[in-house]
Amino acid sequence: MFPIHDDTQRLHGRPYANYGLIFVNVVIFIWELSFTSNFADPITTQELFYTYGSIPRFVLSGDVVSIITSMFMHGGFAHIAGNMVFLFVFGDNIEDRFGHLKYLLIYLLWGIVAAYSHSLIATDDTNSLIPAVGASGAISGVLGAYLVMFPRAKIFTIVFAFFITTIRIPAIAFLPIWFIMQLVFGFIFPQSGGVAYFAHIGGFVAGLGTAYAWKLLTGNRDLPVGNIRSPPIKKIAFKSPEGELVKGEPDIIKGQDYFEILAHVKGISGLSDITVNFEPQNRLVRITDNKSKISQILAKLPEDVSKYQLQEIDYLNGIIRVRLS
Repeated sequence: MFPIHDDTQRLHGRPYANYGLIFVNVVIFIWELSFTSNFADPITTQELFYTYGSIPRFVLSGDVVSIITSMFMHGGFAHIAGNMVFLFVFGDNIEDRFGHLKYLLIYLLWGIVAAYSHSLIATDDTNSLIPAVGASGAISGVLGAYLVMFPRAKIFTIVFAFFITTIRIPAIAFLPIWFIMQLVFGFIFPQSGGVAYFAHIGGFVAGLGTAYAWKLLTGNRDLPVGNIRSPPIKKIAFKSPEGELVKGEPDIIKGQDYFEILAHVKGISGLSDITVNFEPQNRLVRITDNKSKISQILAKLPEDVSKYQLQEIDYLNGIIRVRLS
């Protein structure tokens, strides 16, 4: 199973920290290729990984610097491609929830926990001196946090079996399956096999714990309101009758100079299937099915909105986002 994307909408803009992490990993990997002649030179390759990789014996002696450097090193194209896809799919929403700076610091913390988890297992004379590289320990923390924060999200996944297909798997199923696989392989190959499974396990558990602690400390709020550039936003309840198009109650989010409406819609495949109209005099946003011509109130705004205009309409995986500003 290989994830493509999820259906969780971001509410705080672009995930610059996550993009930055992906960019730095890719740039360093290109440098690795140049330094080692595409990993064809075994001497320089060994020198590179022993210099910047996290060596368990030294990690347990307090070498934190090598843990940080090892988190941005990768041993091949498949290694970095797999890690960056997982980081791209899941990391943006975790950054959206924590905020840019906290996400970056917590990401590094997850990587450190993962490195110590692996080092505590690789204690024999041979494996304690083998360097570990890769971002997968920190990314495992991202996966653990995602499971806690977005358990009902749908993960669009490529499945390779006797045929290739794509399916939508709930995060509450996808991520535990992934974790169980790490446990199984970790106990089968605790100190060998070329993959630091206990780094994945340690990172994932750290992500779970961090996310649970965050939810407790923030009172289980849906949206973090600190350390974001835009002013604190407020969710406004609006009970819409169950209709042909809108499923359940939309979320109406009020910012300093904008409104955003998020709602589940049924029976459409894209924006070409619907029309969204804004009636400022009535404070109404309407949605119309272009095929059946059925029209329904998507949301009624709570205050005078004559100064606003319809700016953006997005649709992805059953969720429509309408922005007025």
